[in-house]
Amino acid sequence: MTYKTEQEQFWAGDFGQDYIDRNNAESLLYAKVAMWAQMLRAANGVASARELGCNIGLNLVALKRLNPSIDLSGYEINETAAKQAAAFKVAAIHQGSILEKIAEPPVDLTFTAGVLIHISPDYLKNVYDNLVNGSQRYVLVAEYYNPKPVMIPYRGHENRLFKRDFAGELIDHYGLKLVDYGFMYRRDNWMPQDDITWFLLEKP
Repeated sequence: MTYKTEQEQFWAGDFGQDYIDRNNAESLLYAKVAMWAQMLRAANGVASARELGCNIGLNLVALKRLNPSIDLSGYEINETAAKQAAAFKVAAIHQGSILEKIAEPPVDLTFTAGVLIHISPDYLKNVYDNLVNGSQRYVLVAEYYNPKPVMIPYRGHENRLFKRDFAGELIDHYGLKLVDYGFMYRRDNWMPQDDITWFLLEKP
């Protein structure tokens, strides 16, 4: 498969496989269930959700445990991760790049978790469009936050991790409204995650 950016090739290949191996723990799933209970505390009537960049599907599994009737789907660029996500049988999984236009019917909630930070800034709008156009109500981003765009070396690699105010850009450019937000701390006693700031946004 041919990709538009070096970041896509990076995650579709061996480094993406290494990421799978580092993040495939049952204990991580329990933390994600608690995380999602907090992130969706202000969301009403979410009967369907789509994750862009779902990796092996742990967020989707966590959402299914919180709400067994929710209709879920996910997109993942790494073939191995997509197969593992599909094996959980909790969501319809599509293998491909989220930089390409997603032509699926809108769902109640679209989201990314630790994915926008790895997208080339030149192609962020492609993913933003998929988040906003694919949602009929809520958009959630759970990412590393920084007031201004900055590139951070990532495990010895340059141009693989970018911090910025993703939620602020979605608010400014798409007219989304801030509903709720919070911070997950890696030293939390009960649900340790990466140091992620999350924002729940709503379409006007």
